Amino acid sequence: MEHLEKVEKLRQRANVTYGDAKNALEACDWDLLDAMIYLENLDKAKKPEQAVYSTSYDAQTQYISVVDKVNEQKDTGERWTEKLGRLCKKAWQKGKDNYFCVGRKGEEIIRVPLWVFVLAMLFAWHVILIVMVVSLFFDCHYSFAGKDDLSKVNAFMSKANELAEKAKDEYDKL
Repeated sequence: MEHLEKVEKLRQRANVTYGDAKNALEACDWDLLDAMIYLENLDKAKKPEQAVYSTSYDAQTQYISVVDKVNEQKDTGERWTEKLGRLCKKAWQKGKDNYFCVGRKGEEIIRVPLWVFVLAMLFAWHVILIVMVVSLFFDCHYSFAGKDDLSKVNAFMSKANELAEKAKDEYDKL
């Protein structure tokens, strides 16, 4: 690197004049690092801020002990078995309080608790789905009733019934 390039580089890094940079480099036998230290000692260049790094746990105030955190969660949190039990109890209550209803021509034919319908779907879903789809074409309607607000589910069931009606109409036109 030429002397002019070294002067320019030191001038930019140390934020000093060309004259100060040239004098510092000449005093340090054109060594950039020594010239930077020379300027810092003369208070013409800003010294880097002192940074201290430590791997000591005591020096890290933003971290907490893992053991303390685990013990805190054990004391305040509930066990997963308690959560599962509460979830099962809630599902049982919903299944007991709500019903799956099958109607035809305005009459209710079948009304079973929701949990019975869910168990039947788990074990014989392939048969039940076929029977449900076919029965839609014989004017059967499906709905849910009970304590909970089931209007969204019933709206979906109504759309399925309307779709079956449209399919029957299209078939009759053929």
